[in-house]
Amino acid sequence: MTSYSCCLILLLFTWNTAAYGPNQRAQKKGDIILGGLFPIHFGVAAKDQDLKSRPESVECIRYNFRGFRWLQAMIFAIEEINSSPTLLPNMTLGYRIFDTCNTVSKALEATLSFVAQNKIDSLNLDEFCNCSEHIPSTIAVVGATGSGISTAVANLLGLFYIPQVSYASSSRLLSNKNQFKSFLRTIPNDEHQATAMADIIEYFRWNWVGTIAADDDYGRPGIEKFREEAEERDICIDFSELISQYSDEEEIQQVVEVIQNSTARVIVVFSSGPDLEPLIREIVRRNITGKIWLASEAWASSSLIAMPEFFRVIGSTIGFALKAGQIPGFREFLQKVHPKKSSNNGFAKEFWEETFNCYLPDGSKNSPASTSFHKGHEEGLGAGNGTSAFRPPCTGDENITSVETPYMDYTHLRISYNVYLAVYSIAHALQDIYTCTPGKGLFTNGSCADIKKVEAWQVLKHLRHLNFTNNMGEQVDFDEFGDLVGNYSIINWHLSPEDGSVVFEEVGHYNVYAKKGERLFINENKILWGGFSKEVPFSNCSRDCLPGTRKGIIEGEPTCCFECVDCPDGEYSDETDASACDKCPEDYWSNENHTSCIPKQIEFLAWTEPFGIALTLFAVLGIFLTSFVLGVFTKFRNTPIVKATNRELSYLLLFSLLCCFSSSLFFIGEPQNWTCRLRQPAFGISFVLCISCILVKTNRVLLVFEAKIPTSLHRKWWGLNLQFLLVFLCTFVQIVICVIWLYTAPPSSYRNHELEDEIIFITCHEGSLMALGFLIGYTCLLAAICFFFAFKSRKLPENFNEAKFITFSMLIFFIVWISFIPAYASTYGKFVSAVEVIAILAASFGLLACIFFNKVYIILFKPSRNTIEEVRCSTAAHAFKVAARATLRRSNVSRKRSNSLGGSTGSTPSSSISSKSNHEDPFPLPACAERQRQQQRGCKQKVSFGSGTVTLSLSFEEPQKNAMANRNTKRRNSLEAQNSDDSLMRHRALLPLQ
Repeated sequence: MTSYSCCLILLLFTWNTAAYGPNQRAQKKGDIILGGLFPIHFGVAAKDQDLKSRPESVECIRYNFRGFRWLQAMIFAIEEINSSPTLLPNMTLGYRIFDTCNTVSKALEATLSFVAQNKIDSLNLDEFCNCSEHIPSTIAVVGATGSGISTAVANLLGLFYIPQVSYASSSRLLSNKNQFKSFLRTIPNDEHQATAMADIIEYFRWNWVGTIAADDDYGRPGIEKFREEAEERDICIDFSELISQYSDEEEIQQVVEVIQNSTARVIVVFSSGPDLEPLIREIVRRNITGKIWLASEAWASSSLIAMPEFFRVIGSTIGFALKAGQIPGFREFLQKVHPKKSSNNGFAKEFWEETFNCYLPDGSKNSPASTSFHKGHEEGLGAGNGTSAFRPPCTGDENITSVETPYMDYTHLRISYNVYLAVYSIAHALQDIYTCTPGKGLFTNGSCADIKKVEAWQVLKHLRHLNFTNNMGEQVDFDEFGDLVGNYSIINWHLSPEDGSVVFEEVGHYNVYAKKGERLFINENKILWGGFSKEVPFSNCSRDCLPGTRKGIIEGEPTCCFECVDCPDGEYSDETDASACDKCPEDYWSNENHTSCIPKQIEFLAWTEPFGIALTLFAVLGIFLTSFVLGVFTKFRNTPIVKATNRELSYLLLFSLLCCFSSSLFFIGEPQNWTCRLRQPAFGISFVLCISCILVKTNRVLLVFEAKIPTSLHRKWWGLNLQFLLVFLCTFVQIVICVIWLYTAPPSSYRNHELEDEIIFITCHEGSLMALGFLIGYTCLLAAICFFFAFKSRKLPENFNEAKFITFSMLIFFIVWISFIPAYASTYGKFVSAVEVIAILAASFGLLACIFFNKVYIILFKPSRNTIEEVRCSTAAHAFKVAARATLRRSNVSRKRSNSLGGSTGSTPSSSISSKSNHEDPFPLPACAERQRQQQRGCKQKVSFGSGTVTLSLSFEEPQKNAMANRNTKRRNSLEAQNSDDSLMRHRALLPLQ
């Protein structure tokens, strides 16, 4: 049974190696063998396997010069290690390298060779089979290139824990250690590359792109990560297509139609060169220009795409390239390649033929008859330069440096350096095993592996803990996912002015170690769009929204397709394409264009504005007029009129009016806390003091003329001290109201933002409207009482008759303050203060004019009326009228009493008084009346009143000749008029009080 198993495995190995002839591998013996997988060809020839005969291995076509250079980098690294005295001394590394032809099937075919050999060694069949000549097990594999291929290879190698170190597979799926246990790589994964692509689009302010991805494990995960990053940056994707090098023509046509009809100018491509080439050829055929291609590192420098004949279509390519490395001596090594000198490299012969477009006569495969092999070589750079199916023979003396091919492009060693680094990583892992000290190893109980019998899983263990410094002085260590974190160079395709070839100009870099926002650097001055333009192309669904506007959503469209909406008042945007307008700070408002915020206009009743100036002038005028009146009263203080108007109270009244006019000035100017707390109390107390003075004056005069015969008690009761006491008490109530108001809810300065959006009204917040109501209400209450007494006193003597003027002043006061209430409630801002100032001034002018202007007129312009005789005459006239009224009242009472007792209808003792036909005056006419009659014609003072049928008339119009008769008549009726004379004497007794 054991013998049977040995034969099966040998048959498997023999069949597997038979499919790869000696010329289809690069192989060299050594103590430790490393495997290699490289894409020496871009693909395989399409062949219909109808299974009518034994299936044959498919043929690889389209030679890849870069793939051969990568293979040479592995061989160079191994030979450099073998010649190193410090790294793996006394040990030789061998290699077995196969061509994957950029397909999964060929890669797995080669991988089976590695696995089968390892399986034979693990069975230990030396005692049963003659296996002494076989090659040792492959302890690690370098490769493969494409992520899709590496995924398939990693699944197979992972079963046997054979370490796989890829140099170009960047799919983020390969970081999953649960699925790919033995996979490591010397290239950064696409996680960072997709982020970098989104950063570039954001940098150029593009937001409308299309995506194309290879339909494999490289393209799909890469473009999916890009979508995630684009969504975070509000980048919209117009279309998303999948491609493959094996897509039929109809599928390619559909993708090209989508690209041609799209308004997106930026196209993000996650693909390899072979997968993208059919699409680019069709785009070139249709001459679809004006697109910006954002290339992943897998095709950014691909020789299949970077061709001069494609440049007019893809000349605006910006791509990612791995950080270039330095390999000393590699250039000379590349130049030494020769089929006769490279006996271990079975790919050298084909390389020579493709480079010089000839054939080596001893090669059966490359004979002129082998036209089928060369059929595909005429397609693209590196597939042969001949235009005929027949090639001339090679001489072997051709100069490799005389031909320009991607093989000799060693200026930027990127993938080649990754291959170099992968080989050195394995070598350093073996070095760690070689120098391992027992007790300090990585295995059980600190044991070490035997370098002479090392197994693949032991190398994998040391690779996971690898840490060394490369030839460039950089630290190399794989993270927990088997990845190396690296940076990217950003390249732009230029057309060389020398030979017309495509060159890759480095225009920036992406540092994955930097913090977010500082990773990307681009030198825009080096970028040429379309090969010649410096202007950044536009790739947005909608035109940029200018500052002062924001993006508005269009229903049914992606978020990148928007309309520009003006920012509302009070909001602004100072940047292009603002998603939302920002609100201005509380004290600011947007300017006319809504691009910035400007301080709000501040309004209050200012001293400098016309309205404020006018009110100030009126207030000053009021102060001046009041001061003038006060001066007149002071100068003429001993005249009868001044004395008769209660001189001391008049001074206090004028002082209160000065305070009223002055209090209005507190309402003008920028409100401050102290002015707000002072102005209402000042206004309220001033007016209450004014009204209190008027009230006391009016009430005193009324009581004087209606009181009985005054006594010393009356004089004391209505003395000056009591008058001032009453004024103080009335004013004290208002003071208490103000104190309570200021203590409980003091007014304060208030910046009102609510009345108008773009204006700040600085006003006074009254604190308590109820307190303000009490203040004005109490003032109006005193005014109402004053009005009542003034109205009652309206018929007093002319010189005492301030009452009718006070009545008018109170009417004006009420009209002003009743009008004030709706005006105050309906206005806002600075006009609130203006309304109150107008009310204060109107009420103050009304009081000043009605009470004092008539007296000032008499004092200044009618001094003849400002005499003691005039005052007494006026008082006497009033006394006669009161006496007559009293006499008539008693006469009526007596008549009613007589009628009730005797029913008599005879004349009463007073009938002579009421008789009008005899023309006799019942009372003597005062001398002053006669003088007044002579001095002033038409001064007719008639006092008429009636009750029933009785009428008494006192007239000063009788002829002077009747004066003596009237006096005789008065004597005859002296007894009947005694009571009336008492009333006259009572008023005359009070004259000194005036």
